[in-house]
Amino acid sequence: MKTLAEHVGVSRQLVSLVLRDLPGASEETRAKVLAAAKEIGYYPDASARALRGRRTFRLGVLFTMHQPFEVDLVEALFGSAEKHGFSLILGPLSKERSASKVVAELLGQRIEALFVLAAEGGGSHVSDLPANIPVIMVGGPRSVESHDDLRVDDAAGTRMLVEHLIGLGHTRIAYVSGGEGPGSAVRRSAYEQAMSGAGLGHHMDVVGGDYSEEGGSRAAVEILNRKPLPTAIMAANDRSAMGVLGTLVRRGLRVPEDISVVGFDDSTLSSLPYVQLTTVGFKPRDLTDRATAAMVRRLEDPSAPWLEHKETPHLVVRTSSGPPRGRAL
Repeated sequence: MKTLAEHVGVSRQLVSLVLRDLPGASEETRAKVLAAAKEIGYYPDASARALRGRRTFRLGVLFTMHQPFEVDLVEALFGSAEKHGFSLILGPLSKERSASKVVAELLGQRIEALFVLAAEGGGSHVSDLPANIPVIMVGGPRSVESHDDLRVDDAAGTRMLVEHLIGLGHTRIAYVSGGEGPGSAVRRSAYEQAMSGAGLGHHMDVVGGDYSEEGGSRAAVEILNRKPLPTAIMAANDRSAMGVLGTLVRRGLRVPEDISVVGFDDSTLSSLPYVQLTTVGFKPRDLTDRATAAMVRRLEDPSAPWLEHKETPHLVVRTSSGPPRGRAL
């Protein structure tokens, strides 16, 4: 930083303000410092900053990368964390990298708090989570009381989808469950309650599946062996719905003319031109902004009451759903 300050002809304190994006420098000076930093290839040394003080301003993220919406959350977290002056250290889980190993690596980076994206397996690793730093659960069902928890309202989203299909005129609505996936039990229960509440309990049809394309495809094959066929299929998430769609198309069925299909998550897959999946979703940045604010609150006051927040999703109607108007099946 000293070299950069001498290169521009300003004080080190002023350079520090610019590099940390803090007020106190004119726009002209800010532009000169940033241009000079780029010219000489200067980048702030985060490790040196951590060694100079007790704080590191680093946040760990435990995640699996199995679901598209989880990647969206990670991307949004970068912006939310940066807004508060924090950087992220990513800790992806895999078959070769257990939660205990990943958490140990993150703690070795002196993280101040840990985000757990509760996709497949994330929320089940509670026993591996550290007790000496704040843990923020993001995006999955509440699995423990001693952590701040922010997630999508799975029940509300499922009800929106059932109501959407009923509003189009569907009564025979099959449901492909999410197996042991996070939020699966809540989504299935909400489907059953919504169908019963609409007087369609006798048309309820739950087929075992999971949060993958393969699981959706297997469930679709099972559904297609039944008579009469449903006029609509709800999948527990978008990836499962993709598997359903693929199987229907291969069997020569038209979507939505013969069977409507809906998903859950509004992932990047759902808006692809050849998919156009009706689904429910949320704005990842809204959820990560709330999660990061909860983290800052927890760092400032470790004794604050545990936060539980449900983000209300919104319905996204695309061309995969329509009135039941196809041929008799």
